Amino acid sequence: MNVAYGGTLHQRLHEVSGLLDHREDESTPLAVQYGPAHEVLLTPGGELRKIAGQDRLQVNSLHWQGIQTLGKDLAVEARAPDGVIEAFRVADAPTFALSVQWHPEWQFAKNPFSRALFAAFGAASRARSAER
Repeated sequence: MNVAYGGTLHQRLHEVSGLLDHREDESTPLAVQYGPAHEVLLTPGGELRKIAGQDRLQVNSLHWQGIQTLGKDLAVEARAPDGVIEAFRVADAPTFALSVQWHPEWQFAKNPFSRALFAAFGAASRARSAER
């Protein structure tokens, strides 16, 4: 989504000085690879913060790439401790238009935030369908 909006990506975050290694350790079991890896700070007033009802989340991290420059008309929703943008939204979208870097689908039933995120997506989808 970021590239579609004119943004750019770091291809290998782990090679950028000052940034965390956001990749999973493939030598570990999947439960460890997809387990919580780091915290993200949610943007005050942002959609994810409203959904979460808190200002921080623990998320998994399984990616090499990361946002270098944010695309036009996008707004930051969450950042990793190293400053990497971990979530964004389309700033003036009339409906649900969020993107996250982590995998909220992993064991979502055990994760209150993931359940709330998917519920918000479902509600937005139903509202859009009702408008049609």
